[in-house]
Amino acid sequence: MNVIVYSTTSCPYCNMAKDYFKANNVEYTDYNVGEDQAKGQEMVQKSGQMGVPVIDINGSIIIGFDKERINAALGL
Repeated sequence: MNVIVYSTTSCPYCNMAKDYFKANNVEYTDYNVGEDQAKGQEMVQKSGQMGVPVIDINGSIIIGFDKERINAALGL
């Protein structure tokens, strides 16, 4: 399972998503797009979105903290 979270430090929904992954023992890679412009561009290419969080679960792109879509992508 490959889970990537594109986030910023000031985003409450980003923190909710990361806390949710931690609570469900899902390992993820977090990229702070506020500090890493290259990852910010990667996020926009994947999602077409400037807003965070953008979550990539095995290539399935989820915009925002959408628990139903996250659970479906994780098979929970």
